[in-house]
Amino acid sequence: MTRAFVFPGQGAQTIGMGKALAQAYPAAQHVFDEVDEALGEKLSALIWEGQAEDLTLTQNAQPALMATSLAAMAALEAEGLGVEAASFVAGHSLGEYSALCAAGALSVADTARLLRLRGLAMQQAVPVGEGAMAALLGLDVAGAQAVAQAAAKVTGQVCQAANDNDPGQVVVSGHKAAVERAVELAKEAGARRAVLLPVSAPFHCVLMAPAAEAMAGALEGVGIAAPRVPVVANVLAEANTDPARIRSLLVEQVTGAVRWRESVAWMSAQGVDEFWEIGAGKALSGMIRRIERSAATRSVGTPEDVTTAVESTK
Repeated sequence: MTRAFVFPGQGAQTIGMGKALAQAYPAAQHVFDEVDEALGEKLSALIWEGQAEDLTLTQNAQPALMATSLAAMAALEAEGLGVEAASFVAGHSLGEYSALCAAGALSVADTARLLRLRGLAMQQAVPVGEGAMAALLGLDVAGAQAVAQAAAKVTGQVCQAANDNDPGQVVVSGHKAAVERAVELAKEAGARRAVLLPVSAPFHCVLMAPAAEAMAGALEGVGIAAPRVPVVANVLAEANTDPARIRSLLVEQVTGAVRWRESVAWMSAQGVDEFWEIGAGKALSGMIRRIERSAATRSVGTPEDVTTAVESTK
């Protein structure tokens, strides 16, 4: 089997995630300790014992999901299965940071600080209530783009395809009125379902330009090494290993679309036939099976998952 490790994005967070890993593996606990120290607060306490509404806040969810993914990666490494066991790594939106950290391009501390800043900058880029996102189910990316363009034209506002998740799920993002119009147009265009998402900002569209500027400034002062495994970038939908390019791609990613469907298809075309979802949830595994029906998927988020995954390679 040719393997890829993939890392989840926002929405996968749950109270208690990663706690069993930390209890079972000192290396996993160390990841959470590193994140707490980098942020100057006990984010781990919020993750394990806090309130769901606090964990869902973008500035908390992003470093929390990264910490959980890297804790799962540390547990795998403790069992003798490092990142080099994968031919590629990739992540969905903030998951790209987890992938880069797992591959050694970024330190855990820098990744935690970058994601805290990214979450705050994305939240502050558009006043609450002015932006929105919606999932269009049953339309392909071309259909969703047509709907978004029509909604933007009608309202004179921004509406863009933000996440090309799988062949029948595209998320649009922009001004609230334009996104609401896109929901109605999508239903008229034959979408099986079109629903507004419970998010606090319109991610991955041009309205995030102030956040992109903030990330450009933050990334200037961060050391980026060549990753030990090629990282498939969201905005490229193919692998990259050049540190300078990684820096610019992470800035582009704030306003650019997450090309997840194309990324998975590209990895499959390179021979990947097994995808391990590292961290919280199973959302990416579902998308991957809809993109490449023959692909095998595996979730690695608990000590039991780690044991089963390691045994599968023997």
